[in-house]
Amino acid sequence: MENDERFMRLAIREAGKAVKRGEVPVGAALVDASGTVIGRGSNSPIAKCDPTAHAEIIALRKAAKALGNYRLGGTTLYATIEPCAMCLGALLQARVRRLVYGADDPKAGAVRSIVRFPIEKTNHDLEIRGGVLSEECGLILKEFFAAKRRRTR
Repeated sequence: MENDERFMRLAIREAGKAVKRGEVPVGAALVDASGTVIGRGSNSPIAKCDPTAHAEIIALRKAAKALGNYRLGGTTLYATIEPCAMCLGALLQARVRRLVYGADDPKAGAVRSIVRFPIEKTNHDLEIRGGVLSEECGLILKEFFAAKRRRTR
């Protein structure tokens, strides 16, 4: 699972781009079966004035456009935080093979934190691995929100 850590570091770099724009620091990268990055994204709902502009959705859109196909079978999505229900649903619709995420999201996570999306009841198998570089991924979020609280005081 050495590749999981390598690609998670790429997602962490994407999260850093969101921080620079004042967005919640979530990053994602979509990788094909050969290990080629085919889509990446960082949270952008504020900049794009789009509530669906989550890092995962942006990575999926870029990959689908690059491949000319909305089906992204055989791919792995790396996300710095546990996906929300919208993003998890999009992964299933796109037929992503694996989801690898870093930190749990106790406020909106749909894998095991809040919703526990019933993936086993869908027509697609999604392999999930959570907790990859979770401390680093969680620290980015903690530092972002701590700095935001300091600015509002």
